[in-house]
Amino acid sequence: MPRVLIIEDDRAVREGVRLALRRQGHEVAAAATGEDALELLRSFRPDAVILDLMLPGMPGLEVCRRIRAHHQVPIIMATARGDDTDIVVGLEAGADDYVVKPVRARVLDARIRAVLRRVGGAPDDHGTTRPEHHGDLVIDRAGLTVTHQGRPVALGPSELRLLLTLSASAGQVFSRQQLLEAVWEHNYHGDARLVDACVKRLRSKIGEPAGRPRYVHTVRGFGYRFGTR
Repeated sequence: MPRVLIIEDDRAVREGVRLALRRQGHEVAAAATGEDALELLRSFRPDAVILDLMLPGMPGLEVCRRIRAHHQVPIIMATARGDDTDIVVGLEAGADDYVVKPVRARVLDARIRAVLRRVGGAPDDHGTTRPEHHGDLVIDRAGLTVTHQGRPVALGPSELRLLLTLSASAGQVFSRQQLLEAVWEHNYHGDARLVDACVKRLRSKIGEPAGRPRYVHTVRGFGYRFGTR
């Protein structure tokens, strides 16, 4: 039974989401503030977090950064406005996905299960059992680990799945829509901001020089490809 932590200050929304997710088969805990959520995170140990950006006291973006600094638990942020700036900043802070409120319980349940599948394994191991060496970057598909210059790289679920997807077909150009379908399982005309923000986070973690990427290359007007230079 997936364990979900809801961080939402509006009591009616919080209780409504809690009840709906329980009906979908989740074990649910809830917090009204970021401070309470960070305390609860230690004892409840959720499989996924639903985080409202508009919180009293500690802002939702700061909660996201603090969670991501110590945990790789998937984070789905919820925003009432769908504002471009809020969404981009939230994704760059470490969120794996986002929903715009109000959101239907089935949609939220589908997003939760999708991020949990990202944690569960590689999209396609191509029969690979040995670690792959790409310059200073080593990818172990079997162990779902990544090292750069011999140091472990802590990747969130979306970042890891994005890297595994791109590197499985090195040299192939993937459109943003193809990556949305492969990584986020969004099979509609989706939101490229998810892809671009995740690429930015991934590049920073695997030692990509600003403006001179070595591994994840932008194909202007189309998408991304993986390859070493």
